[in-house]
Amino acid sequence: MDATASGTPTIQYHNIPDQPITTIVANPVPTFERRQRHCYGDSSPGEFPLAANPSIVLHVLTTCNLDPQDLAKLEASPLATCSFFRQPANFAPDFELSISELAALDICRKRAVFKPMTNEERQEMKQRCGGSWKLVLRFLLAGEACSRREKSQAIAGPGHSIVVTSKGAVYSFGSNNSGQLGLGTIEDENRPRPIRSLEGIRVIQATAGSGRTMLISDAGHVYAFGKNSFGEAEYGGQGAHIVRTPQLVESLKHIFVVQAAIGNFFTAVLSREGRVYTFSWGNDGRLGHQTEPNDVEPRPLLGALENIPVVQIAAGYCYLLALACQPSGMSVYSVGCGLGGKLGHGTRTDEKYPRLIEQFQLLNLQPTVVAAGAWHAAVVGRDGRVCTWGWGRYGCLGHGNDECESAPKVVESLSKVKAVHVATGDYTTFVLSDNGDVYSFGCGESASLGLDTAIEGEVGRHRNVMAPELVTSLKEVNERVVQIGLTNSIYWNAHTFALTESGKLYAFGSGDKGQLGIGGLPENQSERGNPERVDIDLS
Repeated sequence: MDATASGTPTIQYHNIPDQPITTIVANPVPTFERRQRHCYGDSSPGEFPLAANPSIVLHVLTTCNLDPQDLAKLEASPLATCSFFRQPANFAPDFELSISELAALDICRKRAVFKPMTNEERQEMKQRCGGSWKLVLRFLLAGEACSRREKSQAIAGPGHSIVVTSKGAVYSFGSNNSGQLGLGTIEDENRPRPIRSLEGIRVIQATAGSGRTMLISDAGHVYAFGKNSFGEAEYGGQGAHIVRTPQLVESLKHIFVVQAAIGNFFTAVLSREGRVYTFSWGNDGRLGHQTEPNDVEPRPLLGALENIPVVQIAAGYCYLLALACQPSGMSVYSVGCGLGGKLGHGTRTDEKYPRLIEQFQLLNLQPTVVAAGAWHAAVVGRDGRVCTWGWGRYGCLGHGNDECESAPKVVESLSKVKAVHVATGDYTTFVLSDNGDVYSFGCGESASLGLDTAIEGEVGRHRNVMAPELVTSLKEVNERVVQIGLTNSIYWNAHTFALTESGKLYAFGSGDKGQLGIGGLPENQSERGNPERVDIDLS
């Protein structure tokens, strides 16, 4: 029954066909009389008067935090009952919005990034995302899921580590020769120490490179410390001088930043609106603009992504990946050095401007998470499939060999696993499944895979893992793993973090600089093969 018909209609439940958000078109229909939001009305016992009380429907949709796709289905159904969800609801702040659009807007208002925005900024974001609050909501939720914004994080940098708690406090440990721990010294630390100079600042995201660290606050400010350069190569000189405590990056003060990524020779940041900016390595048009290697001014990434919102960026050795959120769905773009096929276009050609990776359309895969290793990359699809591509050395692509793949290829041995996240490092890959299981493959050196890879009779030597193996040592902690962090660098021995649902942190791999955070290792030992609890509470 149509909710606008005479009489007192009740809710009817139907199977609503799955349609993309872009199929929603608001057809001209009669409008409701303006009313206040309330939960009262004249009705018979047991009946739910939709037309008389749309406010209670809005309340239910908002408090249930429905997925934007579900909100879209309410309007997309051809069934008469759902014409109710397509009509203007006559509620503030926009009386022309439908119930579903208002619910999406109300849910957006709960998001930390959205709250401080002005009305003009919100409207600009709405248009950039495709003109719908449901599309804005999808954009915001996708960004939170990819980068764990507002949640605890463990960053395994090259030789040092950064940990962010759910409350925004920051701890650091490991190598500190360039002041990259932000503690005001250049002394190494083998246990977590709080960065006290950040007191009063809530950090939501962190990234680490060789000898430098960047932190993002909930106010969109960027703080950097360590090597005083945004574009210095991962291995090389110290730069002009070092910074021992977090310093505000002045050139980014006019950009509300939500994520940063450090790659070799360049740094990239992502704005709240989904725009990508890069520092350095732009000379000769490598990143779509002409700059000097030591330029510290952020330059917008030109080309195809100028008008497409990006939800996540990932940087590897001289290349950048961007997960874009378009009305038609999610897609991945790449730019930079194509050596080894790591740009995913079927060639090994460099790209000066962002280029769409078309293979995902052929695979019918909707990307949700992207990871950039030093020389290879990976993506998780909405259906749980995992794709890898790039330089397959040591088996890091998980295809059972060490061959290069210049276009994304599904990891068939994970066909029975529904993946939710992926992490890539220096020839290593970790996959996290929906039930908390962890799989790893690639280079076995430094014991950073969490597997029993030691070669009998050869001290300090480990076998490589050519196809995904279950990390049974993490199952023994009897907790659901929600994040894996691992070293992404070509010059350091690697280490790995596993973060559990309850906020416990486990570390394994190379610990010669104290980067595991478990204290000093016994004499003649430089690594730990089994996960060991780090004494820090991230809940």
